[in-house]
Amino acid sequence: MALNDFESALNETNEIDLTTTGRVTGRETSRPVWFVRQDDKLYLLPVTGSRSQWYKNLLVTPTIGLYAGDAAYSTRGNPITNPDKVSQVIDDFRAKYGADDVAEYYSDPDVAVEVPLG
Repeated sequence: MALNDFESALNETNEIDLTTTGRVTGRETSRPVWFVRQDDKLYLLPVTGSRSQWYKNLLVTPTIGLYAGDAAYSTRGNPITNPDKVSQVIDDFRAKYGADDVAEYYSDPDVAVEVPLG
């Protein structure tokens, strides 16, 4: 599907599916993730930070698949390790999903991922 279809589908959900390629197995695995959209970028926050398996996979194979409803988009995820930028992403997650839920689900948010749209 086209990027426009994916972007439209983002407006209908607060959770998308993320597919990464296993760094050891080479197999694709998927999981639901929350996201924040800022202009032409999405930001993802690994639940266990840099210890998250999907984040470790992305470091080896940065090409990812994103799925919102029936719309799919393939792109590259760019790791964010700058503490100031990670803090901004965490603040954006708190604003969208609520500070209590972010504190409950994200145990060690020391990294984030930037995903370009387009």
